Amino acid sequence: MSVEGNESRIIDGKALAKKVEAEVKVGVESLQNEHGITPGLSTILVGDDPASKMYVRLKHKACARVGIKAEDHLLPADASQEELLGLIDSLNKNKAVHGILLQLPLPGQLSPQSAMEAIDPAKDADGFHPYNMGQLLIGNEGLVPCTPHGVIRALEDYQVPVQGKNVVIVGHSNVVGKPMAAMLLNRNATVSVCHVYTDDLKKYTLEADILVVAVGVKHLIKADMVKEGAVIFDVGITAEEGGVYGDVDFENVIRKASLLTPVPGGVGPVTIAMLMQHVLECAKKML
Repeated sequence: MSVEGNESRIIDGKALAKKVEAEVKVGVESLQNEHGITPGLSTILVGDDPASKMYVRLKHKACARVGIKAEDHLLPADASQEELLGLIDSLNKNKAVHGILLQLPLPGQLSPQSAMEAIDPAKDADGFHPYNMGQLLIGNEGLVPCTPHGVIRALEDYQVPVQGKNVVIVGHSNVVGKPMAAMLLNRNATVSVCHVYTDDLKKYTLEADILVVAVGVKHLIKADMVKEGAVIFDVGITAEEGGVYGDVDFENVIRKASLLTPVPGGVGPVTIAMLMQHVLECAKKML
């Protein structure tokens, strides 16, 4: 990746994640010293999908760095909905567990929506429970999805003005697109949400002061689709022929963008750092 002369345009997700983790570590130590409580995260992994196992491992490593106690609960790929809901119920009742994370995707016989709804909203570290999503929509941001929260944190740390700006989000998933739109509307941005059915995507992206792309299509966004000086968050990831690629054609778009996240090393590390912050918040609220 050639970034000569463009270093100042890159949003360093690894550095920002380290900053957030350092803050969380101080908060965890304070909670231990003042209340004798160590925040605890329980992850649930159903089956042995390699990507899911890797993501859980990364989250546990982050827990170790900040002092959060992490435990993994493994269910076989043929687990029933009753087994999964039973495990969630036991974690809801366990006072030593402050945050619960259900790693997606789930095997086909399981309903992710009913499983998410079974998690105690106060322990919903991922911010996907309908209660927390509803709170977000009315402007009460508590536990929100980690990736959009990470984007907001990056906008704040890089001092990017949001109010009144044209923001375009490409992708309308419940994980990124919809909550991202709500968080930006809460900050008085003018938000357009595009997706696979959008006619003339380029017409929208060219208007974006801030562009968030989360669709998982390699190099969907070309240089001729972005405004000079735009701030761009590339949330998509595609693994191909031993390489990892984002939704943005980094090499060419970096010449036009004022700020751009790389893939890997951009939004991903910050997402995990925000998860750590959420677990700490969950523990504080249970005092």
